[in-house]
Amino acid sequence: MPELPEVETIARGVHERVRGDQIVDAWFSRHSEPFKTPPARQSKGLAGRSFLAVHRTGKHIVCELGPSGRDGRAPEERKPEAQWIVHLGMSGRLLVTTPETPVVPHTHARLSLASGRELRFVDPRRFGRLELRDLRKDESFGAPGADPLTIGLSEFAVLFRGRKLAIKAALLNQSLLAGVGNIYADESLFHAGIRPRRVAGRLTRAELERLRGALHRVLSQAIRLGGSSVSDYVDANGVRGFFQLEHCVYLRTGKPCRQCQTPIRRIVLAGRGTHFCPHCQQ
Repeated sequence: MPELPEVETIARGVHERVRGDQIVDAWFSRHSEPFKTPPARQSKGLAGRSFLAVHRTGKHIVCELGPSGRDGRAPEERKPEAQWIVHLGMSGRLLVTTPETPVVPHTHARLSLASGRELRFVDPRRFGRLELRDLRKDESFGAPGADPLTIGLSEFAVLFRGRKLAIKAALLNQSLLAGVGNIYADESLFHAGIRPRRVAGRLTRAELERLRGALHRVLSQAIRLGGSSVSDYVDANGVRGFFQLEHCVYLRTGKPCRQCQTPIRRIVLAGRGTHFCPHCQQ
């Protein structure tokens, strides 16, 4: 599943390519699974609106939509009227392409733009979701947890106070931190020197400070390298990321630790494959 760096990379790429562009019409597939809002309502609500901005909120891509802009105002001068919210699920892709590009199987949305380009949502496993919110009636979309890139130390420490679950499980809890998934939980715990089975509520202030710093560094570096392409993830242009080349523990079971040469171990924790170094992480 795409995690925070992958979603951030896609959101930035889509923003750069469609900001200010207008949606001419929208087509959706007949499969019901990807649609949190009925396709007919999405088509009607999207047509004629323009992209004011595209950004990440948690693991969601949020497209801020406004009027056409025929009055000459720049996107930042227009007020959002609606939001188109994309959750990529396990295998979703949001691609900016051209109408001439062959339509691959499992394409569930095609937004035709005034520029002549198309914005397509492709999701083979159909765990993704597409939602339209009319901001004149509905609340703006918000993530359930704090953003790990901006959270302060005190707020970060409070999240885990008194919690009896393992720190790896706590990091995956989207109501605590929005956007962290299996890859970056494992990598951040390694860089912080903390074993994934440690009880979250028993970590010291110093350990939590190390973890917060490691989480920020790992996520920021992954964004700079375009995310981790360990499965079928690609960015908005269809390009694979490179952070998988920097992984220290994730999917490196049995391989020597990059710091101490001890073989990396894999366990199952909170239902997820979990990778760590038994020497470097205490």
